[in-house]
Amino acid sequence: MSDDTYERGMRVRREVLGDEHVDAAIEGTTEHTADFQDFITRYAWGEIWSRPGLDRRTRSAATLAVLTALGRFDELALHVRAARRNGLTPEEIAEVLLQCAVYCGVPAANSAFQVFRRVMEE
Repeated sequence: MSDDTYERGMRVRREVLGDEHVDAAIEGTTEHTADFQDFITRYAWGEIWSRPGLDRRTRSAATLAVLTALGRFDELALHVRAARRNGLTPEEIAEVLLQCAVYCGVPAANSAFQVFRRVMEE
């Protein structure tokens, strides 16, 4: 994959997650995690988040739903912030999480709402 993919991925990653988060991830990179950082920058951000088929709001909504379904609540907090950066309102995020209650289960949605509340209080 080209350096263009990495550069595009880093640009999108910074736009979605914010410089502070990306800088911390890069600064925390070790010889054991460098390949993973490269992988997520190129593939998740440079390839998938950069595709034209969905806008970032829709990608954020889908990401919130998937993270809720999988119970990845630490990552969910990061993506609640990203969803706000991508233009989702708190009301829209709450609707996504409510939708998750039906399809992912009430316990998963309850945990997701706790994360959402904590992030909104920051």
